[in-house]
Amino acid sequence: MSRQAGLVLLVAGIGLLMWGYNLSGSFSSRFYRTFTGSLTDKTAVILICGSICTALGLFNLLRRVKK
Repeated sequence: MSRQAGLVLLVAGIGLLMWGYNLSGSFSSRFYRTFTGSLTDKTAVILICGSICTALGLFNLLRRVKK
């Protein structure tokens, strides 16, 4: 994977994490959490995908390239 792909993954992952964080504070998410004690499925999936993309992007940017 190229460095550009790692940067794209990192930026996309951070964007997904920010979106998921905003969703977790929405009225519907708070209402759902009041009765179930957990996040909505959509919010959880977005936060998990954001974490995975961020980790893969960082891994790709920080690894050493063998020549």
